[in-house]
Amino acid sequence: MKYTVILEPQSEGGYTVTVPALPGCISEGDTFDEAIENIKDAIAGYIESLRKHGQPIPVEMAVEVPISA
Repeated sequence: MKYTVILEPQSEGGYTVTVPALPGCISEGDTFDEAIENIKDAIAGYIESLRKHGQPIPVEMAVEVPISA
């Protein structure tokens, strides 16, 4: 599965990472690479919890939107 993640640089340093398709799935890291690795773990845990509780696993729908500049 692939999910879009949003990395937000923090003023104190590091990054906060969220996954729009997985509400409440959030992580952080001191570096870009650490933040990416941490959100991968968070996504895996999120999906594992959904499976354990018999909940559906969200599938992200990719949509291409042409933009004229």
